[in-house]
Amino acid sequence: MPTQCYSAKDRAAREAATRELFERRERSTGETERQELLEAIVELNIEIARGIAQRFRHKGPDTEDLEQVAYLGLVKAVHGYRLAADTPFIGYAIPTIRGEVKRYFRDCAWTVRIPRRLQELQGLIAAKLPELEQELGREPSTAEIAERLGAEPAEIDQAVAAHGCFSVLSLDRPEAEAGLTLGEMVADEDDPTLHQLETIDMLQPVLSDLSADDRRILELRFVDGLSQTDIGTEIGVSQMQVSRLLRKILDHLKDRLAPLASAA
Repeated sequence: MPTQCYSAKDRAAREAATRELFERRERSTGETERQELLEAIVELNIEIARGIAQRFRHKGPDTEDLEQVAYLGLVKAVHGYRLAADTPFIGYAIPTIRGEVKRYFRDCAWTVRIPRRLQELQGLIAAKLPELEQELGREPSTAEIAERLGAEPAEIDQAVAAHGCFSVLSLDRPEAEAGLTLGEMVADEDDPTLHQLETIDMLQPVLSDLSADDRRILELRFVDGLSQTDIGTEIGVSQMQVSRLLRKILDHLKDRLAPLASAA
């Protein structure tokens, strides 16, 4: 059975062969044979781990280190998989390996530190996600992960979003297309969009207090760029009503943001 699969047929054959090895191990009573079967399963699925490691290239650690971590994740998946779960092995192995790689980044590859609480949540997510995915037979939602871990959905989102804080680029790194170094391509003047980012950070908790209808109106106006007339058509009111609603919403946001801006 080839370890490299280039088609759905190949992958199905590998999955069937993997299941057969697990079934043989389940029937076996000899410890030596059981260990040999486990090793055979790892060898058969080694390309899955290697493929996952490749997706995390250029994030700091050497590719060889990432592959070793991914192989460890594969070994853990082989030891933890249960035929009784009625889930394909690949459906259990991929999140397990991915979680092991992400745990490695959390513990060993930080160059930008994030709050300890978020680091701990990343570890919990990596540990529980494979188990939850196997139970549900699908990828769990943020709310389901939060419920399992006893955390807030917003914390889960923040922990997942922080996975990019691993590596920094050298300013001397050449950019082939431009023929310049990264340092030469970085603007030496203040970027006005940075102030926009600060405003967005301040707006986020305020916007969460708005009703779904109010957020929808803001989205249509400032994200989709619709006119007041088009918004009225979309939500079933007149242009005049849209104008009044927008003014009311914006006045509310201004009142809420005023004390935040003063504190900043």
